[in-house]
Amino acid sequence: MAAAQGRLSDGTGGMDEGNEEDRDGTRSGPPPFRAAVDALRAARLRPQIEVEPTPAPQRLAPYAYALEATVVDGEQDLADGRLVLLHDPAGHDAWHGTFRLVTLIRAELEAEMAVDPLLPEVCWSWLTGALQARGLTYGEPSGTVTRASSHYFGGLSERPAASQIEIRASWTPREGLGGVPDTGAHLASWCDLLAQVAGLPPAGPGDASVVTLPQRRDPQSR
Repeated sequence: MAAAQGRLSDGTGGMDEGNEEDRDGTRSGPPPFRAAVDALRAARLRPQIEVEPTPAPQRLAPYAYALEATVVDGEQDLADGRLVLLHDPAGHDAWHGTFRLVTLIRAELEAEMAVDPLLPEVCWSWLTGALQARGLTYGEPSGTVTRASSHYFGGLSERPAASQIEIRASWTPREGLGGVPDTGAHLASWCDLLAQVAGLPPAGPGDASVVTLPQRRDPQSR
């Protein structure tokens, strides 16, 4: 898959942005939510995947925390995505739990992949396979895989036609000790999916090249 056209700063539908205060509850929220966020911040990820906190949506759940990521190869962005952790201490009927993970991933497609009729099913299997490969239990998965093509005319006619894949999905991570899901492992599996969509080879077991997620927002310039 080729480079994604842009970052996710334009928003992701229902993922409306909050402000820079503690509206997401990462400091004042209930202990299970704070522990789940701490696990995200402590995750060790592949260096090709740049991850940083981003304003979380404020209308989907009482507490939310969001990350956005870009798969980078030199000066080229191969794919990007956003992962949102939602928490409702009272539980949610549709989730069948108190936590929910919501994601958007997108990347450009090579021409031969864009015409593959099985591409949506394959991309969805990448999502479920990434979770299963790390032995994660989850429930109520749902989502869409959208394939879109752009053709340029007039002043833009010199641009080649482009195709893009977009995965929107959500699932309920099963809660462990203290009612806290293993969010660090879910983030790692999400990064596995992001790398696969970007066309990176899988990381080997015990790969020493993984790095710890930055603890504060510090955008990198290229």
